[in-house]
Amino acid sequence: MNLYLLPSRISYDPTRYPKYIPEAYCLCKGCLMGIFGEESLHFRSTPVFMPTVILRRTPACAGGRYVYTEDYITIPVGCTCVPEQEKEAESVNSSIDKQEVKLLVGQNKPSSE
Repeated sequence: MNLYLLPSRISYDPTRYPKYIPEAYCLCKGCLMGIFGEESLHFRSTPVFMPTVILRRTPACAGGRYVYTEDYITIPVGCTCVPEQEKEAESVNSSIDKQEVKLLVGQNKPSSE
């Protein structure tokens, strides 16, 4: 798996600790491959997320200080390359999935007897 670091945006939330969190974002639709780093559209850049714990400020106060609760969020920390699926394979799978949904919905309908 190729993982590469990217430029980041700064997420700001005054009710969160830390208030500022850098978030990575993908620059290219495809992936930079080969010796010269050409963009290949046979792969797509996909964000990689990392779960992290933050503190979220509550409206409550205790002893003249804010009260915080633990909260879990996911942050984009980089990008990786995943193979792009071919359109034909995608359409076959989606039609199979649609048929399965129709069958399941048909089984769950109450009979009108």
